[in-house]
This record gives sequence, C-alpha cells and structure tokens, in this order.
Amino acid sequence: MSFMDRPRASAAFAREFIDGWRDWLATDGVQWLHLLKTLLAAFLAMGLAMRLELPQPRIAMTTTFVLMQPFSGMVLAKGVYRFAGTMLGMLAALVLGAIFIQQAELYAIALTIWVAACTALAVRYRQFRWYGCVLAGYTAALIGVPLVTAPGQLLLATLTRGAEVMLGIVCSGVVSALLFPRHASANLDATLAEREARFKALAVKLLRGGLRRSARERHYAELVADIVGFEATRRLAAYENHALRSRPMLLSQLNNAFMNACARLHALDQSIKRLPTSLLSSSLARCLIEFADLFDSPKCDRDALIRFRTSLPERLGDASQLDIVTCAELLDRLISDMNRIADLRAALSAGRADDTPAAHYVARTNRFVVAATFARTAMVMAAVAAFWIVTAWPSGGFALIGATLACGLSSASARPARFVAEMAAGTAVAMFIGYFFLCHVYPAIDGFPLLCAVLSPPLAIGAFIAMRRSSSGYGVGFCVFFCLLAAPDNVIVYDPASLLNNGIAILVSMLVTSMACAIVVPPRTRWLVGKTLAALRAQAALACEGPLVRLSDRFHSGTHDLMSQLLALSTQSSRGHRRALAWMFVTLEVGQAMIDVRVLNAALDLKEAAVRLMWASSLARMLRDIAMLFRLPSSASLRRAINSVVRSIFVAEALLACAKASSEDSSEYQRDVQRMLACLHFIRSALIDPDAPFDASL
Repeated sequence: MSFMDRPRASAAFAREFIDGWRDWLATDGVQWLHLLKTLLAAFLAMGLAMRLELPQPRIAMTTTFVLMQPFSGMVLAKGVYRFAGTMLGMLAALVLGAIFIQQAELYAIALTIWVAACTALAVRYRQFRWYGCVLAGYTAALIGVPLVTAPGQLLLATLTRGAEVMLGIVCSGVVSALLFPRHASANLDATLAEREARFKALAVKLLRGGLRRSARERHYAELVADIVGFEATRRLAAYENHALRSRPMLLSQLNNAFMNACARLHALDQSIKRLPTSLLSSSLARCLIEFADLFDSPKCDRDALIRFRTSLPERLGDASQLDIVTCAELLDRLISDMNRIADLRAALSAGRADDTPAAHYVARTNRFVVAATFARTAMVMAAVAAFWIVTAWPSGGFALIGATLACGLSSASARPARFVAEMAAGTAVAMFIGYFFLCHVYPAIDGFPLLCAVLSPPLAIGAFIAMRRSSSGYGVGFCVFFCLLAAPDNVIVYDPASLLNNGIAILVSMLVTSMACAIVVPPRTRWLVGKTLAALRAQAALACEGPLVRLSDRFHSGTHDLMSQLLALSTQSSRGHRRALAWMFVTLEVGQAMIDVRVLNAALDLKEAAVRLMWASSLARMLRDIAMLFRLPSSASLRRAINSVVRSIFVAEALLACAKASSEDSSEYQRDVQRMLACLHFIRSALIDPDAPFDASL
C-alpha cells in the first residue's frame, strides 16, 4: 500500500467501524442497554430501601424487574397502573384483614373471590390496565396472607409494603427516563412509514396477481398485528410526548384510516378473484395493472393518486357490467382511504390539530373468556388455600402468594399452562441458586458495592432470558422469585430450611396452577375459541344494526382486536388459524359493505312514496337476514340472506333505471344509486363465494 493510500484506508475503516457500531446500537445494543438499566434500577431500589431501613428491600427490587420496559413510556404507563393497583390492593388487604380477624377460612374465601375478580378484570381490560388489576389482587395477598393471624401488625405491614413498591416504581421511572431514554414516540414516524411501505408492497403484489392464498393470509395476519400494535404504541407515546398527548385524535384517526384501507384492499382483491374469465383482459385489468405500477413508483404521492382517481371513468370507458363497476368502486374507495392517510400524516408532521372527534378504539374480550378466567383462578386459589388450612403447612402462605402471582401473570398469555410451567422451572433454578447465595456468598462479602457485584451475574442472565419472547416465562420466574426468596434484607436471616420450604411451596402452587390452566377451560378450548369467534361474527351484525355515528370506526377496531385474540390462540397455518382468518375476511367484506349501503341510503332522497316503501322494505329485510346469518350461520340462513340481497339488487336496479329515465334526478343521485348497487353486488358475491366459511361452521 502506498503512502497516499493509507489515509484513505484508515478513513474507510473508520466509516465501517462507525456504521457497524451504529448498527449494533440499533439492534443488540438496545437489548444490552435495557439490561443494564434494569440492573441499575434494581440495585438503586434495593440500596435506597436499605438506607431508609425498610423491612424488605427485596420487594422494591422485585418491583423493578416486573416494571422495567424498553421504552420510557412503557415504564411510566405501567408505573401509573401499578401505583393504582397497589393502592387498591393495600386497601383490600386492610378491609379483608379487619373484617375476618383470625378467621382463616372466611379470609381465604374472601381473598379467593377478590383475586379471581381482579384476574378476570385484568383479562377484560388489557395492556397496562391489565397489570393494574393483577397488582390489585397480588398486593392484597402479599400483604394479608402472612398476617392473617396477626391483625395487629396489618396496618404497619401495609404501609411499609406500599412504600417498598412505590420506591421500586420511582426508581424504574427515573432510570428509564433519565439514563439514555428510548421513546416510543421517536419511532412513531418510522413505524408508520414501515407499515405503509409493507401495505403498498402487498397491494402491488395483489393487484399483479403474484401471491398465493397462504401468503395472502400471512400478510393480512401481519397487518392485524400492526394495527393492534400501533394502538398500544400510540397510548405509550401519549405518556412521553406532550405534543402527541394533545393530538390523540390524529393518531387514532390515522389507525382507523389504515384499518379502512386494509379492508378496502382485501375487498378489491376478493372482487378481482371473483371476476369472470372473460373480464380478465378488459379495460379494468389494464387499469389495475396501471394502478399497481403507480403504487410501486417513487412518484406515487397524493396528487398522483388524485389524478388517477379522476381519470378512472376515462380509463374504464363505458363499463356497464356490474363486476367492473364493483371493482371500480372499490378501487375508488381504496384511493380515497390512501389520500386520507396522507392527509393525516401531513397534519401530524406539521403539528396541526383536527376538529374531528377521536375514533375510540374498541377492545373487546368475550364475557365467556372473562368468566372462564374467574372460575379457573377461583378453583386454584381455593384448592391451595384449603390445603394450607387443612394441613397447617407453615409455608402455605407462600403457596397462596405463588398461586396468586402465577394466575395473574399468566392471564395475558394465550398458553397460560406453558407459561406457568416455564415460571416454575425458573423458580426452581432461583431456589437452588438462592440457597447457594444464602449459605456461601452472603456470609463471605461485606459492603453494598460487593453485594451488587455478586448479584449482577444471576440477575443479568435472568433478565436477559425474560427479554426473549420465546423464553420469557423462565426469566420472569427466576428474577421475581430469586428476589422474593433469596434477595438480601436489612437484616439477613440465614435460614436455608425456610428458603427451601418456601420455594417448594411456590413450586407446588405453580404446578397446581399449570394443571388447572391445562384442564379447566383453557383459552385454546374449542368451545371458548368458538365464543370469541361468535363475537367476531357479531361485528357484522353490528354493521347492520348499530347506530351510524362512528360505526365504521367501532366496527373495524372491534373486528381487528378480536382477530388479534384469535390469531394468538391458534398456531399459524393450522386449521383453526385459517378458519379464523376466513371469518375475519368475510366479516370485514360484508360488514364494511353493509355500512356503505346504510350510509348511502341515509343520503338518498327518494321522492315517490311507493318506491321509497319498496326499497325500505327490501333493505330492512336484508339487514335482518344478514345479521341473523352471522349470529347463527346455517344453510337456511345463508339462503335467506342471499335471497334478500338479490331482492335488494333488483329493487336498486329498478331505482337506477327510473333515475336514468327521469330528467329530474341529478347525476349525483344516479351515482349514489350505482354505488349502492355495486355494494350489493359485492355482498352477494361474498356470500356465494365457495371459500366463504359459512358451511364450514355447521
């Protein structure tokens, strides 16, 4: 290498090093940073609790491990609900302890009902509200169970335990917010851009006919996950960014506009798939290819989409076939939805406000799922409490606390039996490592810095495992119960026998919980999944019968939320997975089309009384029959729904013929009737589609 080439090589090496370092920081570095912040928050909470001479610093330490999240908004949101749940649990512990003084049997019954109710509410109110409900039950057990026979110490224990939990909350929030904070709001634009890029790529492939059915299902399942995930990110960003908190309407409307666009794209794809072979080389096919090329072009912007939408009648010519009119209408609505997304993105970037009311995201959990969770939790708690009381087991209180924690933390999992079994395995490892620390490590060290140094390796490994979604149960079980069983207090009690007895009690309670989750109406039970599927189908009935005000937003958010629950309960590419997707598709197709028909009908001005009565009668019958079809699918209800739609098509065709023959009716009126006719034709094609799941449900 020459003398002149050395500086260039050094500069190239420096650039490669910097690029590699940035790439590592954006991927693996993020996980290592989160791990270091978690350990720092845990040790800070433990040190402050020791300095304040709180009796159990381990509780503050445990709090940080269950509270720390990658983003600051997650910690703040979780901290708010943990604070509320902890306060409610403290109040419940005081009330139950005051009412059932030294009455272990009655106290166990009341605590069982309280914990089961809190766990059921956690399933009903998901995301961070879930954690607040879980904490309300767990805190009551954690405070009250050890003192059920010593009510005189209950008030002091409640206050000190609350102080320890609050200290953990504060330490987690301070470390997350001040030490290299990561904000969900900062990634919001990148997330939106990535989501829209994937949507455009999918649209191009579908319009060009380059995807198999399995690939379509996989892509649509990913879109459902994106929609539900964005709603969670939007709520987190509100805790971090005041500007986003003051403009929640734009973000909510943006997510709903994206849901509408996804539904339009699927409807257009299905309409193209159902086209007769004779129309595949028509002007419509060429128009779709041109739109795909435009969508795939870097020059695709709002103005280009508007120009293409304006030129649709010219591109299609005098297309009178109903199949072509239907596809053209769906393409027109898809372009309109994409323009709406572009407008909302521009308003969000510019910081403009929007006077349109916020679209409320509807998160639904079927009442049978909530009831099954209540029954399962109550059975576990009652069994463990009865065994504790009958045998007078000294460590029975820890068994009851372990059952409470296992039921609560597993309630958000689609496979709770597996999750609790993983927690039990992590707890077993924590028990033996804790025994080693209590017998050999703690007696050999002196000073807080050395204590942090020796605790760092096992806690770091546990926290690292907990960060992996596939093995989170092992890490959660290890970190939480290592802290509860073997973390140091201000006054360490060197009693290995108690540690082992308490650990065995927790393991037994977790095994009981795991078996109950696998036997007592598990979430993946066919009957329970069928109830959630029925709630999904009921969304189409909502589209037929619900009030029109914000109906589209409520329909789409509820449908996508229920679909995300069903997808989590089924294995990808399984029969249940495909069946759930099939019902989601037909619910979206028919539901959105029915909403369109009802909106167009509300704006329709029918002058002749006889025509108005005939159309109102056919529309009311169609709405009733389609709602009944989705509530109780059967061959008979399917035939009735198809006949009602065909009858409405005949009436709509008569309306259109009268409008064309009359000189009084405007072109806008004719356009509305034609759009309504296209929606009805699409509903009919969706009902008679051989891939529709109506017959498969019988």
